[in-house]
Amino acid sequence: MILLRASFFNTPFQSFPLKSSTNLPKYLCRKLTGLRSAASFFINEEEDEGVNNNNNNNSGQIYANHQTYCWLLEGYLSSGSLTDAKKLHGRILKAGFDRDNAIRSRLAEVYVAQGDLGYACQGLGVSVLGLLSKMLADNVDPDEVTFANVLRALSGDRIDYHELKQIHAKIVRHGFGTNYVVCNPLIDLYAKKGFIDTARNVFQGLTMRDNVTWVAMISGLSQNGHEEESILLFCKMHDSGILPTPYVFSSVISSCTKISSFKVGEQLHALIHKWGMSSETFVCNALVTLYSRCGDLVSAEQIFSKMEHRDGVSYNTLISGLAQKGLSEKALQLYESMQSDMLKPDSVTVASLLSACASIGAFSKGLQLHSYAIKAGMCADIIIEGSLLDLYVKCSDVKTAHDFFLTTETENVVLWNVMLVAYGQLGDLNESLKIFSQMQINGMRPNQYTYPSILRTCTVVGALDLGEQIHSQVVKTGFQLNVYVCSVLIDMYSKHGDLYTAQKILSRLNEKDVVSWTAMIAGYAQHDLFNEALKTFEEMIHKGIQSDNIGFSSALSACAGIQAIHQGRQIHAQSVVCGYSSDLSIGNALVCLYARCGLITEAYLAFEKIHVKDNVSWNALVSGFAQSGNYEESLKVFSKMNEFGVEANLFTYGSAVSAAANTTNITQGKQIHGRMIKTGYNLEPEASNVLITLYSKCGSLDDAKSEFLEMTDKNQISWNAMITGYSQHGCGDEAIKLFEEMKQSGCTPNYVTFVGVLTTCSHVRLVDKGLEYFKSMSQDYGLVPRAEHYACVVDILGRAGLLTRALEFIKSMPIEPDSMVWRTLLSACIVHKNKEVGEISAKHLLELEPEDSATYVLLSNMYAVSGKWDDRNRTRKLMKNRGVKKVPGQSWIEIKNTVHAFFVGDRLHPLADEIYEYLDVINKRAAEIGYVQDRYSLLNDLEQEQKDPSTCIHSEKLAITFGLLTLSNNIPLRVMKNLRVCNDCHNWIKFVSKICNREIIVRDSYRFHHFGGGICSCKDHW
Repeated sequence: MILLRASFFNTPFQSFPLKSSTNLPKYLCRKLTGLRSAASFFINEEEDEGVNNNNNNNSGQIYANHQTYCWLLEGYLSSGSLTDAKKLHGRILKAGFDRDNAIRSRLAEVYVAQGDLGYACQGLGVSVLGLLSKMLADNVDPDEVTFANVLRALSGDRIDYHELKQIHAKIVRHGFGTNYVVCNPLIDLYAKKGFIDTARNVFQGLTMRDNVTWVAMISGLSQNGHEEESILLFCKMHDSGILPTPYVFSSVISSCTKISSFKVGEQLHALIHKWGMSSETFVCNALVTLYSRCGDLVSAEQIFSKMEHRDGVSYNTLISGLAQKGLSEKALQLYESMQSDMLKPDSVTVASLLSACASIGAFSKGLQLHSYAIKAGMCADIIIEGSLLDLYVKCSDVKTAHDFFLTTETENVVLWNVMLVAYGQLGDLNESLKIFSQMQINGMRPNQYTYPSILRTCTVVGALDLGEQIHSQVVKTGFQLNVYVCSVLIDMYSKHGDLYTAQKILSRLNEKDVVSWTAMIAGYAQHDLFNEALKTFEEMIHKGIQSDNIGFSSALSACAGIQAIHQGRQIHAQSVVCGYSSDLSIGNALVCLYARCGLITEAYLAFEKIHVKDNVSWNALVSGFAQSGNYEESLKVFSKMNEFGVEANLFTYGSAVSAAANTTNITQGKQIHGRMIKTGYNLEPEASNVLITLYSKCGSLDDAKSEFLEMTDKNQISWNAMITGYSQHGCGDEAIKLFEEMKQSGCTPNYVTFVGVLTTCSHVRLVDKGLEYFKSMSQDYGLVPRAEHYACVVDILGRAGLLTRALEFIKSMPIEPDSMVWRTLLSACIVHKNKEVGEISAKHLLELEPEDSATYVLLSNMYAVSGKWDDRNRTRKLMKNRGVKKVPGQSWIEIKNTVHAFFVGDRLHPLADEIYEYLDVINKRAAEIGYVQDRYSLLNDLEQEQKDPSTCIHSEKLAITFGLLTLSNNIPLRVMKNLRVCNDCHNWIKFVSKICNREIIVRDSYRFHHFGGGICSCKDHW
């Protein structure tokens, strides 16, 4: 309460007339009207501390009430004293009458009368438009300051374009249309309300502009999506010699950040240093944002560390930048510093910190942030809710995440999408489908992120049918051309082999989306359509789409698949130019490319360039060398893996076992098998399949059979591997029986199955059965025979001596016969000495593969066995003139973990003398029981006389003799040869197995031969 003393009028206090209470206001008004503001009233500065003591009545004192203040303000309104009015306003605040509507209205009238609209609006919360209207209605002419205050006061209010144009019209009518004092806030107001074109017109109409004018226009353009124009306008301002302000730098740097014009941002940074504004907080904040967005976090941190005054924006910006770039631990450390500075994060920063916690599994820190979000009232924020759910999904179990999801109240599609992703990562299609259905029942419409989430789950679990149904919904809801959705659809169809549909989706895309193109390239590569993958890659580059690391690695994998080393090197160069020289996926693809192309040195160089090698890097070497025929190198790398402590996976073991199988290195194969048992991989069907192949190729058919029988989950590959094993070992009856069991088990035969079955029929001379199986391929299983199946039929007919029929069969083939078909027929012609059909076969072979030495050798041998020595000599001369060299015969045998190789007539072995000496002993013993050497069947009489007998000793005889010398009697001899065993050697080995009472297993380029007791498993039919 304010005490009005007797000196109120500077005169002795006089009693008011007490006729009635209604006369009191009129009395005061009459007294107030004639007084000047400077001497009207004296308000005692002292406060009455005894105001609440009603018993201490002083007849000389009156306490001001509501009515008193209203009368006094009316007096000030008449006298025009703004200074005294403000003093009285202060007393009103102290007395607690500031919320009285009548008093507030009187105060507003006083301020308006004096032209102080800004104070009236800000201090009293009165509508500025109402005050301006009242001011004009009272014929008070606003000046430039009044209009400027009105415009500034309106910046925080809701105002439509029509109302703003009316004010603009009044400004023009009062002559301030080109006054920059008024137009500066007008430009700013138009820009803030989104009317940027009108703001631009006002700016352009000004003849005089100060730096505030430029700042208002530049910041307005930046805020309204005209970033490039704002940058250009800044350049114009700079050229005009206008001194920039820190705020204008902040705005134009923000424009650079929004449009990723980082080079221009760096130039502006230099200007900031030049003008000495690098210490301004909001300028530094803008620079931190710029460098964070462009990924230059080193520069962002440097600017942040040099800031003299950091505010919440400074911390929020850098924390968000660190979190978005995956530097989660740094982001959390910076948050601790922020807390030390007593600053609080905003909702965006809390969301970033929650994401950081989720990425590194900092669940306890995430829970603390959740508590902070609850206290700060942020939990209803859409971004916060999504980040919290993501935290629970990644750091806790899905049930807890689901429970949190149920507690959220906002209708936020992001939350539903996160739950879809969570169940998708678990491969739980049922729950994913429930979430997907329930969100639509709840009225939530799936968006461009919802569909990819559920489609990825369909891809992972192989639910293509459901994926196609969702694709239909995508079309109905209008997302069929959305780039993000299309990329996932292409990936789904590609991975499930529907490459036609994937290509159709890609062709309809209007946007140049690298993810969609690389998904298509990867799909082709994964299904061994390597040429199509490379063609699509070239088309993508031609369209101006720069490949990412996935595109480059997929293209390199395609090159590896077809050994396109030249094109692979070109793509390698492109990847380096695009900055992917250190990318792990590309590095692994390069290792695979060079290893599969047999370029051992280049493969190792590419491998060494990988800084952090993973399992894929090692597997690329192991599998690549195995596939290119460098089996020893493959096994060497596998051993190195063990030395370096790199854990092998199923793929590694499969490649290593394959390499051991192809070198018939059963000892190392069994060692690998032992490691698989220790690691538990032997229980996988894929592991059992390669082990069956290993033991089959190493001649240990019993081990292969045991592995097959122990399998609880046999698949198509398992049956094929065992059938092929029986076929290669000449066990025709077992192979046919197993084939029938396969069909009865419900496992459908495929192309590989029929190759094994038809080969079996060929080896055991089941002509009619073989032809019947061939017909059943298309009739019963819908399989279109391939070249290898036709070659098997030709072999069946050829081995049975039906050469003319075989030739007619070739002529009736619906596909063009390849070299394999003609070579099979030519081999049969040698056995049956059919010169006419043989020459036809050789003619086609020489046209198809003029550089292949095998054709010349086979033709030469055919002439030799037919006694056509001139024709044989002519063939040899043709081979020599064309520069074609014969592949030398070579045989291998493993003795005590060491592989020994022999060539024909080889004397380079350290034990050569002992080998030849023991060979003579064996030959004499074999001759005693009926062996007759047939080493001259391919030589004429003159050559037989001139030829040194020792030079005709084939490599398998030397290898077997060495094995007999060095291995104990109870160990079977296992020999591998790169060419087909000749008649003489085959006969010789039968006799040796009898006289030495040894089991001898020989694997030539055609099949396995199990010798024992003077007979061979092939029954002399190979």
